[in-house]
Amino acid sequence: MRIPRIYHSSSLTVGQACPLDEEAAVHVGRVLRMDVGEQVSLFNGDGNEYLSEIQAASKKNVTVNVLSSVTNHSESPLNLHLGQVISRGDRMDFTLQKSVELGVNTITPLFSERCGVKLTGERLEKKIQQWQKIVISACEQSGRSQVPIVRPAMPLQRWCSEHSDAVKLNLHPRANHGINALELPTKRVRLLIGPEGGLSAAEINMTAEHQFTDILLGPRVLRTETAALCAISALQLKFGDLS
Repeated sequence: MRIPRIYHSSSLTVGQACPLDEEAAVHVGRVLRMDVGEQVSLFNGDGNEYLSEIQAASKKNVTVNVLSSVTNHSESPLNLHLGQVISRGDRMDFTLQKSVELGVNTITPLFSERCGVKLTGERLEKKIQQWQKIVISACEQSGRSQVPIVRPAMPLQRWCSEHSDAVKLNLHPRANHGINALELPTKRVRLLIGPEGGLSAAEINMTAEHQFTDILLGPRVLRTETAALCAISALQLKFGDLS
């Protein structure tokens, strides 16, 4: 039987008993209904896997003994920061989940002129928390032990103007070349994916002012969630660890 992978938000030490945090305990005790003597593989974002055995379990409280620790080598050599203009409904959830499976390291939700989503204040904060949980779940499923961060949402112009030594890429249907023609002087990439209606002319000009390179994925116009995953896959295939 496959050992479940569970995210635990606190530190873990081999040879010590550890009460799981609330979400991990509920998942192990109530959802999976695991019992004393069964094993789980824990990770907390430090890049390691911690094989642990359940010492005590109820629906809300679980204590484990940490048996061993090994380094997880599932991270790509390519560091990808995805700037994704927020899309409607569950499309944003889907994009975040699959981008994490493909190896994205950082995600910044963006607002642009044609962004069809209006989120502010408490609603926006709750949405960020929800997206972070989706990221953690994707790490549990995909075998990653480093957890990508969902940054606070911000306007497109602010994100584009942030100082970075990464190569900056913007998908554009009228770009002159695709990813295969790229040469990366660094393994760090900031990838901008626009909204369902595309970036405005002023926004495209603004990205050029901030040294973004326009790239083309092909002759067809892709939905925003398709474009993100296609671009990430192509970048991982050429510069990362997809084969």
